[in-house]
Amino acid sequence: MKKLSLSNKIIYFLNAILATLLLLSYLLPFVSPRSLSSFAILSLFVPILVIINILFVIYWILKLKKQFLMSLIILFLGWFFSTPIYKLTENKSSLNDDLKVMSYNVRMFNHWKWLEVKDVSNKIKNFVSEKSPDVLLFQEFYTLEKQQFSFPYKYIKTKNEKAKLGLAIFSKFPIINKGSLNLKNTSNNIIFADILKNKDTIRVYNLHLQSLQLSTDKENFGQENSEKLIARLKQGFTKQAEQIEVFLDHEAKWKGKKIIAGDFNNTAYSWTYNQISKNKKDAFIESGKGFGKTFNYWFPMRIDFILTDENAIINKFTSYSKKLSDHFPIQAKINW
Repeated sequence: MKKLSLSNKIIYFLNAILATLLLLSYLLPFVSPRSLSSFAILSLFVPILVIINILFVIYWILKLKKQFLMSLIILFLGWFFSTPIYKLTENKSSLNDDLKVMSYNVRMFNHWKWLEVKDVSNKIKNFVSEKSPDVLLFQEFYTLEKQQFSFPYKYIKTKNEKAKLGLAIFSKFPIINKGSLNLKNTSNNIIFADILKNKDTIRVYNLHLQSLQLSTDKENFGQENSEKLIARLKQGFTKQAEQIEVFLDHEAKWKGKKIIAGDFNNTAYSWTYNQISKNKKDAFIESGKGFGKTFNYWFPMRIDFILTDENAIINKFTSYSKKLSDHFPIQAKINW
């Protein structure tokens, strides 16, 4: 430090703070928001912490300073102990009997005209038709937007008889059982459908966990008061923890083949993701490429997932950059 200029000392001080935050983020999957909700907020910023620390490494190497080691070592630890932020290679194999599963938070088909895009409902319908998934999961499905998706079987569940917003599962294969977990005190929910493919029964869960209500196109996420923003995030993460307990209790009773997909409203660095993904395969990690970005924000946020049981083979994963919602659709090809 003695050989550093004043400006470099300041930069190194900032480097130390951000490197420490990244190091602490490796503990996020193991700390429940119910015990330390403020710590859970850090999970939203892990991708940007990774990128910033990479930039610090590059800066110090260009300056020929050994200070690059701090961020490099912490990034190296993350390679082994944290979910990858970027995949260099993808699995391009595919079988004729793969089950193609798509998950898409459609944001009410732009019913309230958040996007300056015309005819979003039909554009989404045409996109789905083009990609031709066997099973299609919608979050924020809005029943007032009348769309006839070309699937012989479906399960649409709104929160109650009067509500128009909910979740939907469409399938090319027979749905022989279905149900809702009916999450309490929230507009979010979890539903499931048992799908019969050949002689196999596959349980498909569609999750839409507690929303954090972040307005990504506005300053400070649309909240003038930072204290209120933090309080809202803490409340959202705590609510997610309660919802996960309900889900895990229900899921434990199913011993067969399964797919868990949807909008988790949290990242792969969170306790939320860690609890749901235990003993499962993440389609992006198994067969994806790039950042796998699923949320339309300026840095790569992956908050929509397709998970399977450990016996499944995931032959392909794609995150489409279709800007018809604040989320991007994702699709995986799955076999057993």
